[in-house]
Amino acid sequence: MHVVGLSEIDAGMIGLVGGKAAGLGEMIAAGERVPPGFCLTTEAHRAGAIPEDALARAYERLGGGRVAVRSSATAEDLPDASFAGQQDTILNVEGTEELVEAVRRCWESLDSERAVAYRRDNEIGGDDVHMAVVVQRMVDADTAGVLFTADPLSGSRSVMVADAVRGLGTAVVDGSAEPDHYEMGPEGIDGPEDGCLTRARVEELRAAGERLQRHFGSPQDAEWAYDADGVLWLLQSRAITTLFPLPDDAGLPRPRAYMEVGNIQGLLRPLTPMGMSMMDAMMEEWVGSYVKDRRTGGTARLMAGVGDRLYLDMTDLLRNKRMRPRLPSMADIYGPRAKAGIEHLLKDPRFSPVKGMPFSFGPTVRLALRYALPAVAGIVRAVARPEQARAQVDRGIRILREESAAPPPTGATAAERLRFVENSSGDDAMFRGIMELMWPLFTGIILTTAPGAVLKGIVTEEEADTALGGMPHNVTTQMDMALWGMAVRAREHRDLFLRTPPEELAEKYRAGTLPDIGLEEFLQVYGHRAAAEVDIGMPRWGDDPSPLFGTIANYLRVDDPEQAPDRRFARAAERAEAVIAEVERRVRRRHRIRGRLGLFLMRRSRELTGLREIAKFGWLIPYWTTRRQLVLIGEELAARGLLEEPGDIMFLKLPEVHTALEQGADHRDTVAGRRAFYRRELRRPTVPSLLLSDGTDVEALIPAPPPVEGAMMGKPAAAGQATGRARVVRDPAGAHLEPGEILVAPTTDPGWTPLFMTAAGLVTETGSPIAHGPTVAREYGIPAVICLHDATRRIKDGDLITIDGTAGTVMPVEEDGDGGDGGDGPQQAAGREPEHADRN
Repeated sequence: MHVVGLSEIDAGMIGLVGGKAAGLGEMIAAGERVPPGFCLTTEAHRAGAIPEDALARAYERLGGGRVAVRSSATAEDLPDASFAGQQDTILNVEGTEELVEAVRRCWESLDSERAVAYRRDNEIGGDDVHMAVVVQRMVDADTAGVLFTADPLSGSRSVMVADAVRGLGTAVVDGSAEPDHYEMGPEGIDGPEDGCLTRARVEELRAAGERLQRHFGSPQDAEWAYDADGVLWLLQSRAITTLFPLPDDAGLPRPRAYMEVGNIQGLLRPLTPMGMSMMDAMMEEWVGSYVKDRRTGGTARLMAGVGDRLYLDMTDLLRNKRMRPRLPSMADIYGPRAKAGIEHLLKDPRFSPVKGMPFSFGPTVRLALRYALPAVAGIVRAVARPEQARAQVDRGIRILREESAAPPPTGATAAERLRFVENSSGDDAMFRGIMELMWPLFTGIILTTAPGAVLKGIVTEEEADTALGGMPHNVTTQMDMALWGMAVRAREHRDLFLRTPPEELAEKYRAGTLPDIGLEEFLQVYGHRAAAEVDIGMPRWGDDPSPLFGTIANYLRVDDPEQAPDRRFARAAERAEAVIAEVERRVRRRHRIRGRLGLFLMRRSRELTGLREIAKFGWLIPYWTTRRQLVLIGEELAARGLLEEPGDIMFLKLPEVHTALEQGADHRDTVAGRRAFYRRELRRPTVPSLLLSDGTDVEALIPAPPPVEGAMMGKPAAAGQATGRARVVRDPAGAHLEPGEILVAPTTDPGWTPLFMTAAGLVTETGSPIAHGPTVAREYGIPAVICLHDATRRIKDGDLITIDGTAGTVMPVEEDGDGGDGGDGPQQAAGREPEHADRN
């Protein structure tokens, strides 16, 4: 079948007609007004030659005249990848000869540089992608534009946005004109009174958007046009692919507010589903009985997984009269914008204070009575006798290493191993070990800030920070020094460790053919650690030491002895001691009581503050044992054909492991979907620090800070900041951007987007936040500022600039006389799926 009418198409035919045609067919079936037309199917593309006779007959049946010819690839307009503007659309095509040529151009665009790059960046294989072509009667547009059924900038699902221009909507899509902008929210319509659209037409668009979103089951990006008779035509609808996922808070009173807390643990990437499931189990075991939902009386989850990230449910804290005043200072650790976000929510009447406490009173009082006196006593003992506190920490680590529950023996059933996993968070030895660590750790945390607070006005903030440098007794620093020691021992085999890929070195180590640099001894102490280590789905260094060899290779490239980690640590310690000596001289002359107390705390800080990282180090020791049991369960499930491979268990949740073991449930499709979602989230460059239950990124609601003197003002279009050299480009043909440069252009259409892959940011003179350029910028995670008047004239090629896609500003950066760029340029968070975690 080479030609099929649009009215005959449904979503199940995507392999034959591609994503765009399938969407149009669904819209027609749902009763929407769509320009009539037909689809040249992928069968014609597979055959390799355009069936001109069949195409001509279909065009004749349509009535001839002007048509729009649009690509409809099998990987296009999908829920996970929009391919917005990556393939060709040709308008006002008339006559069979022009139609055949337009089809040829659509076919060729499948393999264009921008389309191939987009597929590569979204991990879509090109071998199985084929092109169908949609042919539709042209709408003689009086007004046209784009409708987003969720705000692409704030993420709010409660707000729709529409951009409109006179005539064809291509001026909105390609960003070549500044359109009229309308927002449709719970409080009504916001937009120009004398713009392209009447209020009645905006309401009609809102209703159409609601229907499309309801039919397709997700927020939609729709193109539309009003003809000269005032009739609304819907030209296409596809999923918005850049929105951050919604919280799963069904059954809880709304609205709710969440704060992202994974970054406190250095966790910028998503957790695996098993990592999130284990985290839920531990939180329920440790604090579940203390937290309640005030309105329902039931237990609310203190920690929520959103987009597979860790979020703290702040709702009841925001509504609590006693906690509210403390929240801005608590949020300050995330930076001024997060603090401003909390302050914004405190003014939101939806989070007004209510009576009661956000926790169960009885259990909490019993907990306080049980631990209040031991806490005070433990902290006082640690301050008085720091050596004993450190000995207590060593005792706790020994308990966690030697007394934690023994794993099931070889030959144990998978069900027995699962019981061990589920009981691991409540293990008595883990509790005793953690409690041994707890009070010395809290003392160390208190002593991080206490000296500076006592000595405020006597020492500067810089001096207080310097006094914390080169801190002894820090398990992380000790680990780094041990890594450096291995690098020193590896020097006599420098070429081997520099030129051999880390994976090959790991194989040599496992085979016993690697020179002995002390790795075995290192792993005995630190083998339970890893990047993103709070996620049980991530491999430990003891599972796969490959990352360690990358670090050793970097250490081997340190040529300057003064830049060696041990010398840098020693210098930091020397500076700290020098500050303390200077403070001692200073307080002899004045502030004798406060000064001596602060000096005492400074010295105690040098002995105890390093302990603040010990709890996670200790907790992860038995956690590694738990992970190994999960892998063994995965091996059995894979052997039974219920998983493709053992590591797939990290993409299940604990209840699903039960159904697999007890009922033989086949979870392979579930795992495939979650792996795809996980890979997409790994590519997400930023996540909201404060999120509402309707998807709103709270920081997007905060007014931009006053413009800094000298800043050029445009409009925000894609969030984030970047500093780099400007590359002014007026024509993308033959243009080249070095990695880290910021693209400055009059406008951008899809032909520009290959440049985005190396650009650190985007600045344009015209455009719309929902045009192709900003949409693709958001997909690539680069900031964008649009509508900056005369940007290509005011910004010179090679200028060092900082762009803020949240505030809509471009700021020239002053440079040193030596021509240095004044910084390291933009840094993007990048992630990789835990291959070894999933394939053990």
